[in-house]
Amino acid sequence: MTPSQIHKDDTQVDPAAWVDQYGDYLYRYAVPRVASEEDAEDLVQETFLSALEAFADFRRDSSVRTWLFSILRRKIIDYYRKKGHRDDHEIDGDYNESADFYAEGTMKGRWKPEAAPRDWRRDPEAQTETEGFMQALHRCIKQLSSGLAAVFTLRELEEMETDAICKELEITSSNLWVRLHRARKQIRHCLEQNWIHPDTVE
Repeated sequence: MTPSQIHKDDTQVDPAAWVDQYGDYLYRYAVPRVASEEDAEDLVQETFLSALEAFADFRRDSSVRTWLFSILRRKIIDYYRKKGHRDDHEIDGDYNESADFYAEGTMKGRWKPEAAPRDWRRDPEAQTETEGFMQALHRCIKQLSSGLAAVFTLRELEEMETDAICKELEITSSNLWVRLHRARKQIRHCLEQNWIHPDTVE
């Protein structure tokens, strides 16, 4: 059976059509997660190439879009695994500066009330889906060093668990905590300066 003869949910699984069908979707996902539009284009291209090479092993227990998306996510993780070692000086720091966040318990990693960002008066899930917010977030991530961008992207955007990030970046949990604190703090400042205007909050 050829690829063009395989159907999934009445949708033709045709590698020749992947770029047109899924290219924009994958690119929009990759852009805010990497350092540049060029890097996003490269990762999407690598995703399609890897999918073609692995097509014979595609079990078709998910849609092609979901399958391609999973490959792209792996590409993004590898991208930051390679870049994460470039800022080894980021792993050291005064742990006391993480006082803005809860260090233990069910609230671990969350802002303490007195240190939290201003009330943005927006639904958190909805705002992350707006084009304006994602563009602003992308610009702010680009201002981070590669070591900080790696932990912020993998934790906050890819929603990876702490142990998985430490394994991928080959850092300790305490190293991750310091990097993540610094990244969150810089991102918060950047967004409040460049996306959230004074007249949007009280």
